[in-house]
Amino acid sequence: MNLKSIITCALIGMSSLAKAQSLTSYVDPYIGSGGHGHVFVGASVPFGAIQPGPTNIFKGWDWDSGYNYGDSILIGFAHLHLNGTGIGDLGDILVMPYTGAIKTDKGTEKNHTAGYASLYTHQQEKVKPGYYAVQLQDYDIFAELTATERVGFHRYKFPTGKTARVIVDLKEGTQDKATETFIEQVDEHTFKGYRFSSGWAKDQRVYFAIRTSLPVKQFNVYDDSKQLEGKSGKGASIKGLMSFDETTSSLQLKVSVSSVSADNALANINAEAPGWNFDEVAKRADEQWNKELSKITVETKDVQSKRIFYTSLYHTMINPSVYSDHNGDYRGPDKKVYEKAPYTSYSIFSMWDTYRAAHPLYTIIDTKRAADMIRTMLSIYEQQGKLPIWHLYGYETGTMVGISSIQIIAEAYLKGVPGLDATKLFEAMKATANTDYRGLDYVRDFKAIPADKVRESVARGLEYAISDASIADMAKKMNRKADYEYFSKRASNYKLYFDPATKFFRAKLADGSFRPDFDPRRAPDHDYTEGNAWQYLWLVPYDVPGLSKLLGGDAAFANKLDSFFSVKMKADMDLSDLTGLIGQYAHGNEPGHHIPYLYAFVGQQWKVAEKTRYIMKEFYHDRPDGVVGNEDCGQMSAWNVFSSLGFYPVYPASGVYVIGSPSLDKGTIKTSSGKDFVVEAVNNSVENIYIQKIELNGKAYTKSYLLHTDVMKGGTIKMFMGKQPNYNFGKLKADRP
Repeated sequence: MNLKSIITCALIGMSSLAKAQSLTSYVDPYIGSGGHGHVFVGASVPFGAIQPGPTNIFKGWDWDSGYNYGDSILIGFAHLHLNGTGIGDLGDILVMPYTGAIKTDKGTEKNHTAGYASLYTHQQEKVKPGYYAVQLQDYDIFAELTATERVGFHRYKFPTGKTARVIVDLKEGTQDKATETFIEQVDEHTFKGYRFSSGWAKDQRVYFAIRTSLPVKQFNVYDDSKQLEGKSGKGASIKGLMSFDETTSSLQLKVSVSSVSADNALANINAEAPGWNFDEVAKRADEQWNKELSKITVETKDVQSKRIFYTSLYHTMINPSVYSDHNGDYRGPDKKVYEKAPYTSYSIFSMWDTYRAAHPLYTIIDTKRAADMIRTMLSIYEQQGKLPIWHLYGYETGTMVGISSIQIIAEAYLKGVPGLDATKLFEAMKATANTDYRGLDYVRDFKAIPADKVRESVARGLEYAISDASIADMAKKMNRKADYEYFSKRASNYKLYFDPATKFFRAKLADGSFRPDFDPRRAPDHDYTEGNAWQYLWLVPYDVPGLSKLLGGDAAFANKLDSFFSVKMKADMDLSDLTGLIGQYAHGNEPGHHIPYLYAFVGQQWKVAEKTRYIMKEFYHDRPDGVVGNEDCGQMSAWNVFSSLGFYPVYPASGVYVIGSPSLDKGTIKTSSGKDFVVEAVNNSVENIYIQKIELNGKAYTKSYLLHTDVMKGGTIKMFMGKQPNYNFGKLKADRP
């Protein structure tokens, strides 16, 4: 190869690298930080164990992540955060730099100057994947954050002439209460401790280590506001205060957390961030994000759409979060320490939400992480006696209905995610499904869960039935005939709740009668979960033909769907959990995310296109309120990632994706198989939302669905778009999902 060729190749390589590295510039972490999005704002790496970020004074539901775009007071930088949940917790290990007189309390919303809190503005704030910076106005301190997988890295620029201070406030957390806290100074640069708390996670244990770039000559310990003697202290409200002289202009510190011990946290620092080059760590964080984001590259003439898409993809990669230490150790839900696990352990499993689209996304672009998440679920089963439901930093909260980890495990196995022990996983699924947990004893006997015995009985019954269908599908592939027949029968339990008179799923009482005074438009109540009878009517994604039959056939099914999207909500309802409305459809909550795609099952794919394009246009924006409901650990965004590409997993375990209407001109998915799957929308535009015809790998393709196996094989699907519906596309029964 001559010199000219070498230079040309180098330039091409540099150009490709620059292109790949530019993807983080399309991510706006502010999207979803206002309204009810509750997203995490701060510095982290993909699925990182630590999420250092800004914390406001908690003012209610919209501060569940610790931060809300509408705020203007910071109390510091906590190191664990949730991404978009409807309940607040974490916010552990709060660190705040300040200057001047000693203050050991954060202050109040009405009088922030009574404590160490500070005002800030978005004009003096910057956030991008892996990096956060802000000017603390009260102290003229410029603070920057970045991160490795398990280490939060801080850099502060202090004004000279004032005493520089850093407080570590172990009392503070997001909507929880510290139960026991401890800090000690090990040497001039090193501090260790722990924070035990009770909140959403009733027994949360976080150990930490801090290392400073400058020696700390003066270190004081307080229990709330009372100063303690010595360089260590234990109590319910311990705070450690580092003080520096007036010539201090710059300080860096590294913070790591561990579920096991402070020594493990310190080992995380030594392994992942041994030096003091903040800029290099920030650069690596940016590179990690670009690597993950480049798993799907998109082309569109609309830059706003590109920002929304890549921010959505970014939001799917914050939770679940790595839970094990660098050496593989982690603390199980039984509070025992498990050393050197042969896989990466995860936590923050919001599975009632994420089984619908976020976990299906991982089975396409990240099977290694998907497998480790499944191994984590199996370990949780072995340690607590049942598969996880809503796992929060090593604690089983039991939040939400169903046991959705069952669906996630079955899907991963059926899609061929490598490295799974199918026998152990199946036994865990079967054993969990056969417990007496929250109405499963009735399910086992093929009875409706009685509403006067168990709350949210209809929602539970329908979610359990999806789990049972998933188990049955897995049993079939494993040639476990008896299990297949049994769980297939259980999957039909949804019919027990169907009322032929009203044509809705209704709560039954212990005597077998339906609960009286039924109103399908009623606000969410104790029979359903964050929804009403209209929304739960469609929660049978594994047996749409069976549901269609109950409703009177395909025409009746389609008419009922039309009514669903047109019947108005009651004006006097509390709609905090029902946002993004189209009639009774509420896109801001997860049980309905598959519903627009159901039209394809009755031969009306063009209506899928109409509804999904409308949802993408109206409910996803590039403003702070650009996520219409709680992000819920990536599910809201995963819906948008799939739908923007033009297909969606209505029933994940089936390995079938229902085709919608791609909003992007082109998307290239780098699948975990190593082969690219390309989606091209020919003649795509805001007006051209309807599929006229499809070609898959150059051949005519008439089906209104895709198979997971086709995606993983790689290839190209071309969807030819137009302004008018092609009523014949996907109309034949042979072409329906």
